[in-house]
Amino acid sequence: MAYNDLTPEEAYVILEKGTEAPFSGALNSNKETGVYTCKQCNTALFDSESKFDSGTGWPSFDDDIAGAVKRISDSDGHRVEIVCATCGGHLGHVFEGERITPKSTRHCVNSLSLNFIKE
Repeated sequence: MAYNDLTPEEAYVILEKGTEAPFSGALNSNKETGVYTCKQCNTALFDSESKFDSGTGWPSFDDDIAGAVKRISDSDGHRVEIVCATCGGHLGHVFEGERITPKSTRHCVNSLSLNFIKE
């Protein structure tokens, strides 16, 4: 499978599991209707209906598209990394039990890992 070309900043986040600075991502404040896709392989990951403002500085979603996001325990044992189930590209981390939304789940995602397709 051929992947999209990445900028050095995107490669740092997606391939090297980096993190962009909070409140710096172009999609953090996006409120349009559509679908968020993987920057590296274009897999649909999150619907805009699941996006919410967590106040953390990164796009947050309380649900993913079924089968699109894979969870991997971090080596530190404290966090759970989320990656694209298709290409393995790093997206961010998932947190549960915070009670911010009725689903009590927050997928905290780097904007640099995402594209947005407006409906």
